[in-house]
Amino acid sequence: MEKVNQTFFLSHGSPTLSIDDTLEARQFFKSWTHKVLPQKPKSILVISAHWDTKYPTVNTVLRNSTIHDFSGFPDPMYKLKYEAPGAIELGKRVKELLMREGGMKRVDEDTKRGLDHGAWVPLMLMYPEADIPIVQLSVQSNQNGSYHYNMGKALAPLKDEGVLIIGSGSATHNLRKLDFSIAHGGSVPWALEFDTWLRDSLLQGRYGDVNEWEVKAPNAKMAHPWPEHLYPLHVAMGAAGADAKAEQIHTSWQLGTLSYSSYSFTSPL
Repeated sequence: MEKVNQTFFLSHGSPTLSIDDTLEARQFFKSWTHKVLPQKPKSILVISAHWDTKYPTVNTVLRNSTIHDFSGFPDPMYKLKYEAPGAIELGKRVKELLMREGGMKRVDEDTKRGLDHGAWVPLMLMYPEADIPIVQLSVQSNQNGSYHYNMGKALAPLKDEGVLIIGSGSATHNLRKLDFSIAHGGSVPWALEFDTWLRDSLLQGRYGDVNEWEVKAPNAKMAHPWPEHLYPLHVAMGAAGADAKAEQIHTSWQLGTLSYSSYSFTSPL
């Protein structure tokens, strides 16, 4: 079994990523197996911002249904399906690691939930065959960055078991501040400042600062009025480890304030 020595944080942006060919990020996700990760993982663990629970929860299903958890979008988006197999054993392994290595007292299993759009929209572009087993893990927005970093640390052994660990969120996420007047690909200053701080902190290995982003980052509350879209990043960082090297694998903007900045974290072999 081939080890996976990288973890990833992907900014999944707007659900329109699923149909809008003008988005640069869509081309990035479609080029995934050619340009980013040619190696096919045994299975995938996705930590999505769109599943927020009081206690960590994994979905243990035979086959993933497609959750259309968005409203007011074009009709064709509601017909899209991404019915990848579930990975019940992986789900139970995640639960075991979080409790044994992470010291978590309670981890729940959801035997009905499929994939939300934070998971299936990017994965549909990355792995269109939908033939890789997938498990989702929820975030806990009532906790902090360090909590999610430690969650990732507990999951690190999965990389040696051929599991691709993906955090799916957004480098910036303030939907009340979307700017429809901004030219295609442009960004507003406060969003760019946060996005640049995040990039520099990651590339310089200042993971401790990223764990404390609320106090360390410029415009933190403006970029993330609620934290759930950043926490998948902390899980990916933690799973890669303190010695991992970060690389920005994509950046682009939508509606001025929505960053698609995405990162890989490569652990020393």
